[in-house]
Amino acid sequence: MVHFDCDYMEGAHPEILKRLADTNFEQTPGYGEDSYTAKAKELILKACGLENARVMFLVGGTQTNSTVIDGILDRHEGVLCAESGHINVHESGAIEASGHKVLVLPQHDGKIRAGDLASYIDDFYKDDTFGHMVAPGMAYISHPTEYGTLYSLNELEAISKACKEKGIPLYIDGARLGYGIMADGTDVTLNDIARLSDVFYIGGTKVGALFGEAVVITNDRILKHFFPLVKQHGALLAKGRVLGLQFQTLFADGLYFRIARHAVEMAGKLKSAMLSKGYRQVIDSPTNLQFFRIPNSEIDRLKRFATFEYWGPRGKQESTVRFATSWATKEEDIDEFISKL
Repeated sequence: MVHFDCDYMEGAHPEILKRLADTNFEQTPGYGEDSYTAKAKELILKACGLENARVMFLVGGTQTNSTVIDGILDRHEGVLCAESGHINVHESGAIEASGHKVLVLPQHDGKIRAGDLASYIDDFYKDDTFGHMVAPGMAYISHPTEYGTLYSLNELEAISKACKEKGIPLYIDGARLGYGIMADGTDVTLNDIARLSDVFYIGGTKVGALFGEAVVITNDRILKHFFPLVKQHGALLAKGRVLGLQFQTLFADGLYFRIARHAVEMAGKLKSAMLSKGYRQVIDSPTNLQFFRIPNSEIDRLKRFATFEYWGPRGKQESTVRFATSWATKEEDIDEFISKL
């Protein structure tokens, strides 16, 4: 049995486990005040082409999204997001639980468009009753999107420009950022993400770490008191060096990018084989997530050999399913599954 359910089924990259074991009995200050965390921050800023940004390590993606969004917004404000966006669909109302509304925009292959964002804000303030409504206080996008699609550099620059013109910050969810940056055909780099956003995060949970995300704050006017806010949201790890050491390992010699590229290559091999066998692709994703529309009888047959997720409810005759590769996916597992197609 091979597994393509998600990209965080395995534990952590062996180099991370080795570093954790080798340093296990060291005694270091807590809450990220240790030397490993300081070095990890230095390496991340270097990789992003930044000098003065702030880096903070949080324990998971949902905590990161809810903490950042709650920290940026005033009490009467909400966050603009694609209708299909992660915070709107797959976080159990975490944003609403913190007192903020998710304001949906049309999605186009999982992405928002700068024009829709600008129009929403313009129309909001043209309404004489806007004082009675939830104000758009920031924009949220993910790269890659829920559908494994990517923003082009032109699209990202247009969204960033629209946010600046309308006076709201842009936040980029990078839970799978490594897989997006290392995808074939992309023209968006980590430096571009850092340059065009006000805050973003580099996902570790889904790209080689046991857990953890690195929040990078590039706009010094927002999230001024982020540390206590992280603690309020239960996202601060007392043994902070565990996070710092993981990200130090991932960024010390490009490991993060190498293992992300591996996942993309495995997904590409899987996609090519499925297309050659006549399986119908739902959306053309260049990342580690692949979506196909398959007859239910064939899904039932394939599930004897592999696990993968339904993407939405099971249809009457056919259904959309998602295959996810990861940094740890073995090529022999891909070959084994392909032999069953």
